[in-house]
Amino acid sequence: MSPNANDEVNVLQLTIHGVLVGYLAGFQNGRNVLSIADTFRNNPSRPTFSLITHPTFPNAARLMSEPWARNQRLHPVLSNLLPEGALRELTAQVLKVHVDNEFQILSYLGKDLPGAIEATPMDPQEVPAYLLDNVLNTHGKVKAVKFDTEALRNKGKDRFSLAGVQMKFSMKESDGRYNLSQDNVLGDWIIKTPSTKHKFVPLNEYTAMSLAGLAGVDIPEIRLVELDKLDNLPQINLPDEKQAFAIKRFDREGNQRIHMEDFAQILVKYPHEKYTSANYEAIGKVIYDFSGDGLADAQQFARRLLVNIILANGDAHLKNWSLLYPDKVTPRLSPAYDIVTTNVYIEGETQYALNLGKTKEWYAVTMAHFQRWAEKSGVPWRAIKPHLDDTLSKARELWPEALDTLPMDETHKRGLKEHWGKLHQDFKIYTTG
Repeated sequence: MSPNANDEVNVLQLTIHGVLVGYLAGFQNGRNVLSIADTFRNNPSRPTFSLITHPTFPNAARLMSEPWARNQRLHPVLSNLLPEGALRELTAQVLKVHVDNEFQILSYLGKDLPGAIEATPMDPQEVPAYLLDNVLNTHGKVKAVKFDTEALRNKGKDRFSLAGVQMKFSMKESDGRYNLSQDNVLGDWIIKTPSTKHKFVPLNEYTAMSLAGLAGVDIPEIRLVELDKLDNLPQINLPDEKQAFAIKRFDREGNQRIHMEDFAQILVKYPHEKYTSANYEAIGKVIYDFSGDGLADAQQFARRLLVNIILANGDAHLKNWSLLYPDKVTPRLSPAYDIVTTNVYIEGETQYALNLGKTKEWYAVTMAHFQRWAEKSGVPWRAIKPHLDDTLSKARELWPEALDTLPMDETHKRGLKEHWGKLHQDFKIYTTG
């Protein structure tokens, strides 16, 4: 019996640093199955695909021995590689597919994903027979079919209009200009255009990230870029603002990819679970237990937690923390990103994103909550407290004067200063203005 449409699959080859990881098959009915290759699973020196596949991670061998099957959405390790919100809508519009068709979106974006994973469409004759006959063959004969590459061939040729909250693009910088990365050219900057919903977000993020750096947070190079320096952007609606926010990609070094994954991937959660499925203790424990320098990275993590509270950033959810694999195997806490003073946009906002010491309240959290966080994360408090003291000392000494010189909107500056005055005595920052 010949297979019907539901028995036909497109297959993507997944690689990392040029090493075969496995095969992702997409059925016509939305089911998808990731099969890890034996050569990858049995290689003790394999590059890290995800922390859950690292040789030291509990049950890694068992996890890789079973197919990772999902319906519509991809497995969280892959699903979290895809854009959210307005950029996903734009991509789906390019492909003429539903925004939840993650397999097709991954097929389209597979050459410039975050980190070092690449997803390459396979011709049917390249697909291993064992995959079709043994792994995927659960209800009958399965046939590999050729991808419809029309959308890929037309990439960048059509113009699309989209009203976005805030769009971000991977772009290549050359001589002060930024070009949308295409084909085999890797972007080296993430460019965030102004928001159509909130005013002056690029100025806000530049200021918040700059203040974080002054308090000892590890941040990448950041810039404000004039919009007329951005080339080949899609036709998107932009407000009457002049600058975009630019942050150097730390998962790229020249034409080399450096692997990274966010904590939604690490904890196997979908993007919609990024605020509700974990707390900062869970992140801290993973960092301390598995990082190549667990103590240093836990100390940096604690410093960032405090900075996010003092900066009124309520959006430090699972996807805004990542591990980086600079040696291809060993995880380290990545530089900070996506630090924004959010309470100037959300009226009455008083909470950060995840629980810390059983509270989310900016104005109730104290040093004792951080001690409880350290204990639950398994990190020695005596090794954390000096770093929190240093963070607070730098913020109190440097931030009031620096804020006056940074480009944040004046209304937002006043809002941030008001926030400083409402914090618990342990963290309050005093200003004269």
